[in-house]
This record gives sequence, structure tokens and C-alpha cells, in this order.
Amino acid sequence: MGHPSGRWLTRPVAGIGAASLLSDLGHEVPTALLPGFLTATLGAPAAALGLIEGIADGGAGVAKLVGGAIADDPKRRVPTAVGGYTTTAVLSGLIGLATSVWQVAVLRAGAWAARGLRGPSRNAILADATPAAAYGRAYGFERAMDNLGAILGPLLALALVALTNVRTAMLLSIVPGLLAALAIVYAARFVVTPTVGRARRLAIRIRPVLRGELGRLMLSIGAFELGNLAATLLILRATELLTPSRGTDGATALALVLYLAYNLAATLASVPAGHVGDRRGTTRALALGVAVFLVAYVGFGAGGTDVAVLALWFVLAGVGIGFVETAESAAVATHAPEEIRGSAFGLLAATQSLGNLLASGIAGILWTVVSPGVAFAWAAAWMAVSLVSLVPQLTRERRFAR
Repeated sequence: MGHPSGRWLTRPVAGIGAASLLSDLGHEVPTALLPGFLTATLGAPAAALGLIEGIADGGAGVAKLVGGAIADDPKRRVPTAVGGYTTTAVLSGLIGLATSVWQVAVLRAGAWAARGLRGPSRNAILADATPAAAYGRAYGFERAMDNLGAILGPLLALALVALTNVRTAMLLSIVPGLLAALAIVYAARFVVTPTVGRARRLAIRIRPVLRGELGRLMLSIGAFELGNLAATLLILRATELLTPSRGTDGATALALVLYLAYNLAATLASVPAGHVGDRRGTTRALALGVAVFLVAYVGFGAGGTDVAVLALWFVLAGVGIGFVETAESAAVATHAPEEIRGSAFGLLAATQSLGNLLASGIAGILWTVVSPGVAFAWAAAWMAVSLVSLVPQLTRERRFAR
């Protein structure tokens, strides 16, 4: 299934990386323009955005589990991935034609459900295309391309709006999304599909995934995700800290620059994280990422208005997410048996979605009721739990390496 020469940056790996870049480039355009489109163009209240995003994220979480079950059958992976990328592109772009809030909600929810459905199949295809010894680098490359798309997408949105208008910019975002689907088709040409006897029954397999080493890792990952706050809360923290000295507009602009540094750090850290995972073990790469996050959250919780110090916390958080996301995917590819690999990737994606929802929701309540410092302390505590739970697994990994 992997490349016979042992190379990892093969045509299918490059194709899947290109798909992640192009897809993010496409759907980040309507994402960046959605708040203004809802409030200024459609006249909806700000609460509508929260409701729409909540519905979309919830639907995506369920779709990830279903997508995992579909991806257990190797023959279904490529059609599911191609269909998911295509549907996400078309539905996201069609938001530009919406004339009411409910239309936006339906299109956004559909796009995010398709995005959730395709993820496990794409990750399983990437495992099929990569030597087991290079899983870390392959998933690190895919994560780097995804994060690069998140950087370039909003910039593309600004450029398209400057040249046309908001509605047209959203419609044009279909183009990179469809190119992402073509990139998956290209990648699939070079992937040897694992042979299976008969068609596998569609079933969400959770209990088999939670057995053995992978189950222990999933518990540690779950603890991490319960403290993995939405990046928007980091932006809010910086904005609140900087507003007294720089004013609202200045603080907002500077916070967005810091967020750019976060995404850039995540992009640059992903492939090195893969190298660490391949050479020293995926558990070690995961533990390093969690530890860096722990330091960053302690720093955010402590406060302070020094821009250089705030930039350090943003960069550390970006490095942390680059390491963790790469290590999580590589760990699933390494430890999940082939027959349940799709379900394992689906459960990972669902855990990430549910954990992020709970983490940000609880932190938001603590932020409002008590203080931002307590909110970040809560998140840091979950990072500590995750790190401690990884210690026995690190010990076993070292023994195995010897």
C-alpha cells in the first residue's frame, strides 16, 4: 500500500495535501465573509451566526462518525472523499445566492456535514498511500497544507471582495473547492486499494476502536480536546488585554495579526512534528504538543499587555496544534487495524468536534461568570490531565523501541 521505495512525499500524498490546501482556500472565503453577509446584507442579528455555526458544527460531528463507518470499506473511500469535497465546495459557494437566513443555515449545515463525511475517507486513503514508517510526515504535510489554506483563504476573500462584491466572492470560492476534488481524483490514481472479500456492512464501530493501545491514546486525546479552546477565544483574550492601551480598533487589528502568527506557526510545525513522530514515536510528538499548549494557556491566563509576550503565547499555541493534530492522525493510522481504520478516524474527528464544543462552551461560561484567567486555568488543567495520562504510554513506547 505504501510506496515501495520508502519515500513519503509521493504523488498521492502531494495530491491529498493539495486537496486540503485548495479546499480550505475555498471554504475559508465564505467563512470569512459570513458574519458581515448575515448582518449587513441579510439584516440578521448577531445571534443568527452563532445558531447557524452551532447547527453546522453539530451536524459535522455526527457526519464524521458516519463517514468513519463508510471509510471502513476501502472501495467507498475515494467516492466519499470526492463527493464530500465537491459538495462542500458547491454548497459553501451557493451561500452567495442566499436571500434569507434559513437558506444560509441549510447551505452551511450541508456543506459542513459533507466536510465531516469526507474526512475519515481522506485520512484512510492517505494511510493507504504512505509507508507506515512515514505516517507522521505524511499527516504533517497534510496538516501544513490545511493550515496554509486557512492563512490564504481570508486573504483571498479580501482580494475577491475588492475586485467584485461579497456575493460574487462566495460564488467564486467554488472554483478552488472543485479543484480540491480533482486533486483527490489525481491522488487516488496512485493508491492501491486494500483488497477485501465482500462488501462490509455499514456500521459505526466504537468499541473495537477503544481497545488496546489505541483506546488508551483516544482517552488521552479526549482529555486534550476538552481543553482545546477555539482560536477565537485566544483572539478575544488578546483584544481585551490590548484595548485599554491601544483602543478597540487597534487592539482588534493587532489580535488578528497575532492570530496570523498562530496559523503560520501551526503550518511550519506540522511537518517537523511528523518527523518527531516517525523517529521518536507518535506518543512523544503528541505529548510535546500538549506540553506546549499547557505553557501557552498558563501564559494566556496570567494576562499581560506586552505584545511580544502575547505573540509568544500565540506562537506556542500554534506549534502545539501543529504537533497535536499531526500526532493524532498518525497515531490512529499506526494503531488502528485496517478493517476499522475508517471508524477510528471517524471517532477521532467526532472526539475533536465534541471536545472543542465542550471546551469552548465551558470556558466561555467561566470567562463570563468568573474571569478569563479561570477559563484558561480550566483549559490548562485538561492539558495537564492529558499529559499525565500519556506518561505510561510513553514508557511502553520506549520499551518497544528498545
